[in-house]
Amino acid sequence: MDKQYDLVVIGAGPGGYVAAIRGAQYGLNVAIIEKRAELGGTCLNVGCIPSKALLESSEHYHQAHQNFSTHGIDLKDLKVNLKQMMKRKSDVVSTTTKGIDYLMSKNNITRIHGTASFKDTHTLSVTANGASQDVTGERFIIATGSEPSPLPTVPTNGTTIITSDEALSLKKIPKHMIVIGGGIIGCELGSVYARIGSKVTIVEYMDRIIPTMDAELGKHLMRSLKKLGIDFQLKTKVTGVKEKKNSAVLEAENAKGESVSFDSDCVLVSIGRRPYTTGLGLEHVGVNLDERGRIKTTHNFQTDAPNIYAIGDVREGIMLAHKASEEGSACVEFMMGESPVIHYHLIPGVVYTWPEVAAVGYTEEELKQKNVDYKSGLFPFKASGRARVAEESAGFIKILADKQTDEILGVHMIGPRCADIIGEAVVAMEYRASAEDIARMSHAHPTFTEAVKEAALAATENRALHV
Repeated sequence: MDKQYDLVVIGAGPGGYVAAIRGAQYGLNVAIIEKRAELGGTCLNVGCIPSKALLESSEHYHQAHQNFSTHGIDLKDLKVNLKQMMKRKSDVVSTTTKGIDYLMSKNNITRIHGTASFKDTHTLSVTANGASQDVTGERFIIATGSEPSPLPTVPTNGTTIITSDEALSLKKIPKHMIVIGGGIIGCELGSVYARIGSKVTIVEYMDRIIPTMDAELGKHLMRSLKKLGIDFQLKTKVTGVKEKKNSAVLEAENAKGESVSFDSDCVLVSIGRRPYTTGLGLEHVGVNLDERGRIKTTHNFQTDAPNIYAIGDVREGIMLAHKASEEGSACVEFMMGESPVIHYHLIPGVVYTWPEVAAVGYTEEELKQKNVDYKSGLFPFKASGRARVAEESAGFIKILADKQTDEILGVHMIGPRCADIIGEAVVAMEYRASAEDIARMSHAHPTFTEAVKEAALAATENRALHV
């Protein structure tokens, strides 16, 4: 007799595996289905973890090449060993995915390998290696994530025209890489290859990079990336590509309406991601999609089929691993009769370039659109003793606060270790802290986080001490 599970999770990424663990913590009999050989989904296999591994390695090389002599460290015959860099990346991924295997075993979660498709609201057909099996359950969570969005005018071929997936496993350093898209992924991967020797050109349709973030952050990030030699073609519309044997010619239209072309040996299409719902058989169970191909859900993640839920990239909202994880926990808690709350406005965004970019809350542009009366406090890292010690004085921290109540409405930063520093801002805003609350908290000296205190002081009657 087939075993019926209390909860079946489809997809073992940061949303899916967290949901499975949370279900097991409630004592549910849980199964998780994953089509990849390894658990962890896009994030651990071809996203967050491998990209950050390459960002870390390439930044070490860049620092050694550009800045070590300033610290009195002289090196000879410095070069990039791309094969070893890629091996280390793969080792980090392997170790991390094995950690997820351990967590499944520890929590007595049944792992099922294969591609799942609904037969009815309580039955999945799971196919792997040409064989199929039925998996039945009381409740299901769809956590199948997303995939790179295609650009119809630039079809990828996996060699000279690639997605972010292939960019994480190149066999040689491109002489010239063209990146289509100046968003987070494009800037991160463009910076990896610029650091280790590629000429990089970022082609962006909008008038600025990282357009979803505070405009001042985009301006400063572009300034930093230009120092790596990255060229930017903004307000440029890609119209097509001509493939050659070992290269490609990108065709576009610039801001003046003129036709332009760019020769390269590698074109990276990085214009965003789209929900992955292919082959799930949603039509068999009455689960509907919205106009953007996302699964329609209620506030508690229920789809149009009450026992089927959806979390992460397949539903509305920003596509971030930590957002998916929060939804994984909250979804199971809703199932169990609890009332969890996710403050979506307080989910931080990070760009893992160097300097790092991080933000939470409203941007200045959004506050102006909402006609909110706000004040701004900014502190530059060049005034930070810790930043000077580290030779990392580029960037700033900016705090936006309500002009009447002093409640913090947004925090935006670019500089050293901002991906970690932003956590302080998230905690403060979750507890609806005022700028003065942070301004009166003691911060260890010398640290990068002192800049948060100083920015808060600047937002509090312009009382910053060190500028």
